[in-house]
Amino acid sequence: MASRMGTDEEMGQNKSSGWMLDQKLDQPMDEEAMRLKNMSTEKEISTILLLQLAFQSLGVVYGDLGTSPLYVYYNTFPRGIAEPEDVIGVLSLIIYSLTLVPLIKYVFIVSRATDNGQGGTFALYSLLCRHAKIKIIPNYDQSDEKLTTYNYRSYHEKSLAAKTKRWLEKYAYRKTALLVLVLVGSCMVIGDGILTPAISVLSAVNGINITHPKLSKDMVLMIAVALIIILFSMQHYGTDKVGWLFSPIVFVWFLLIGGIGIYNICKYETSVLKAFSPVYIYRYFKRGGKDSWTSLGGVMLSLTGTEALFADLSLFPAPAIQIAFTVVVFPCLLLAYVGQAAYLVQNSDQVVGAFYHSIPDSIYFPVYVVATLAAIVASQATICATFSLIKQAVALGCFPRVKVIHTSKNYPNQIYIPDINWILMILCITVTTAFKSQYQIGNASGAAVVIVMLVTTFLMILIMLLVWRSHWMLILIFTVLSLVVELTYFSAVILKVNQGGWVPLVIATVFFIIMYVWHYGTVKHYEFEMHNKVPLAWILRLGPSLGLVRVPGVGLVYSELASGVPNIFSHLITNVPAIHSVVIFVCVKYLPVYTVPEGERFLIKRIGTMDFHMFRCVVRYGYSDLRKKDDDFENKLFDSLFMFFRLESLMDSFSDSDEHSLCDQETEGSRDDCLLNGNGNAPEFNVNSNISSGDSIVLVDSPLPKNNTIVSSSQASKHSEADGLEFTKRCRDAGVVHLMGNTILKAKSDSRFYKKITIDYVYAFLRKICREKNVIFHIPYESLLNVGQVYYV
Repeated sequence: MASRMGTDEEMGQNKSSGWMLDQKLDQPMDEEAMRLKNMSTEKEISTILLLQLAFQSLGVVYGDLGTSPLYVYYNTFPRGIAEPEDVIGVLSLIIYSLTLVPLIKYVFIVSRATDNGQGGTFALYSLLCRHAKIKIIPNYDQSDEKLTTYNYRSYHEKSLAAKTKRWLEKYAYRKTALLVLVLVGSCMVIGDGILTPAISVLSAVNGINITHPKLSKDMVLMIAVALIIILFSMQHYGTDKVGWLFSPIVFVWFLLIGGIGIYNICKYETSVLKAFSPVYIYRYFKRGGKDSWTSLGGVMLSLTGTEALFADLSLFPAPAIQIAFTVVVFPCLLLAYVGQAAYLVQNSDQVVGAFYHSIPDSIYFPVYVVATLAAIVASQATICATFSLIKQAVALGCFPRVKVIHTSKNYPNQIYIPDINWILMILCITVTTAFKSQYQIGNASGAAVVIVMLVTTFLMILIMLLVWRSHWMLILIFTVLSLVVELTYFSAVILKVNQGGWVPLVIATVFFIIMYVWHYGTVKHYEFEMHNKVPLAWILRLGPSLGLVRVPGVGLVYSELASGVPNIFSHLITNVPAIHSVVIFVCVKYLPVYTVPEGERFLIKRIGTMDFHMFRCVVRYGYSDLRKKDDDFENKLFDSLFMFFRLESLMDSFSDSDEHSLCDQETEGSRDDCLLNGNGNAPEFNVNSNISSGDSIVLVDSPLPKNNTIVSSSQASKHSEADGLEFTKRCRDAGVVHLMGNTILKAKSDSRFYKKITIDYVYAFLRKICREKNVIFHIPYESLLNVGQVYYV
């Protein structure tokens, strides 16, 4: 049922005359936001704490990358080793791949591109959204730039960054293409979160066949499935506890593989050290031809976990991750791969289970136990990365609402998402039992990893252009080196699509459809709200009573709009001719920043004069912020409102004389602008500072005035601060009601069939299974009033 206020004829007559005034009334809260901006600085991390975090990151970030030696050589030579020199060529590929991609690109370059410490594709996208208007949901407001965490700098008009910005903003399809790129990369990370536990655990458990060759494959498979279930069942304890549990295991694992590598080099073949010369890469490709090229899919597995390294940056500071990689991870991995190569040069027939065959007999069982535990830990990196990514996607309107549990009071970015955890577990078990072979799972994992790396490279090019404003030569060097390596691996992975590489493509497609459809429905819902909002000027012409019965209590009207009156409000008062004595339009807005400081979260603004008792409150969150429970949210909102009253009363005592004196000096034609604070902005107040801007404004006459006459609220300021506070407190004691829109989105009857399927079926299904808004807001049912509407888009 479409809601109207008054007749269509009245709306048509008033629309034209009220539009100009409405633009003055509904200005962004940029002045208030500027005053709210604090000058907080980042806390420095002590050296001891940094070393502790570096140690802890081993168990969370580097488990996947560290267990790759279990299966790399087998996946590279599934048909056996033709010539011993092939092992040296593959080793050279591994050495330079680890140096160029994880070490140089990710640890020392990409890790600097975080959004205030947040990593992953969505963090890069948020960073770009702040430097160019490329966000498809059009809820940008100039007051957003006043946030401490916004970190935006203007461009020189003729700079390369300005030209790139204009190129991105010019056409909508470019913005959509960028979003699709981000979603593809994110979906591949999720796919890797499913494949990594499967291949890591299965590869570790297969080592039991070395000492018990008669053990059936089904029994090995059952052991692997049991370990996967244990792994996912431990996630609810949180990253902090799991990290302290897993880090010693991974640290011991790295020391063991490094030590075994040194042992094998000294015992078998020291000549493998010549693999540090890139000449052997050329010889390997020249000698092997197509087979050498396809073997790159196995070499690619030595890089698995690198993409999770970047996504997990929200859990640990970049210096901690850099220290852990350069001091422990990188040297131990090189020793492990060189040691295995030394063993395989003399034992080329034992490529299956090469790692376990190369272990000295005296320490085989302890190493097997540690390897199995490390393989379980290896999955932690991609699981944590998936949780972090999903939370960012939910906040940015790209994933259905799910329950997010913050598992640490000290580290707000450490989270657990139950629904996603169990979905990952089921899919992981399905993949493990369906393939039963680490070779095919390895092909699938390699495809997911290389696509994520390509997406990160393209986003990094834009970051270097728009954010860092690097010299074009540096951008060119980064682009060429990255694409040469990654496109080479991509071409090899494509050849293995029919050998298991299709798995991440299918998984990513399913998650991509979910993300894109949800985002599409979110955009359409917002556009409908924008096009059908009620002008603020038209509401004010109704007078303080709004033509309704004002009953005791406070009504919090939730909306996605930061300006105008939401459609659900007009729908409500059209059908129920009564409203609360105090009405607050609450806009909960997620911004493309990682967090919004508590002192800058609430923006309060009066609507009309004091007699209206109507306010607008914009509540701003970042994509990593923890939403407090409803009672805490209410208390902070009312604290901000009470502070607003005090500042308003303070301004009334000294602003009138200055303002009227200024207006007397202006011409008659500019008098309206004087009454609008001299700059056309509606009045705004800083709820956390000692000064405020001008007074609120309201129309004098009931119909729209012909000359747009407005008066200062100082003429109606007979109510003292105490009266305003007392009245609001009485209304609050009478009861607070949360009014939320329970809207149903439907495609218009003349829409194309694919739009009807998308909106009427896929999006509707996702709406049914996702969490309701009142659950997200922690609103008790006894205080909730849902306003139902059907939106045709």
